[in-house]
Amino acid sequence: MSKSKRTGGQGTPATVALTQAKVDFTLHPYEHDAEAQAYGEEAADALGVPYEQIFKTLVAEVESGLAVAVVPVAGKLDLKAFAAALKSKRAAMADATKVERVTGYVVGGISPLGQRKRLPTVIDASALDFATIYFSAGRRGLQIETAPSELARLTQAITAPIGKTG
Repeated sequence: MSKSKRTGGQGTPATVALTQAKVDFTLHPYEHDAEAQAYGEEAADALGVPYEQIFKTLVAEVESGLAVAVVPVAGKLDLKAFAAALKSKRAAMADATKVERVTGYVVGGISPLGQRKRLPTVIDASALDFATIYFSAGRRGLQIETAPSELARLTQAITAPIGKTG
């Protein structure tokens, strides 16, 4: 994996964060289809990567405020498990407009890195099954590939089984 310093105008707050932290990562651009509804699946199909290895960034509300969940695009977020991981009683998906305002990213391009405000982050434990995982670089049509341990370190995340299939 190479540190991608030359992003060809594709620099985002997420890639800046990785570069500043001197983390090895690879950028994977692809042609985003404006009609696509399932952004993670679109990325997986475009890049030829298994759905289990591409992770989506979701934002939910818990009692203490907003929090980030990083789960495989192959499944869904288990809100009860997510809440439990954060020692909260309940969790609910956050309003998209609020999420965009707080993270600084648009839905479909939300990265767990480089958000305007650092939010508590939980990464699904399945990420640790891979040497590298893919996640949004901060805009639709651009994925970052890096070690899950680096993502966890930079976001100060905890890992827990928060994903569910189906």
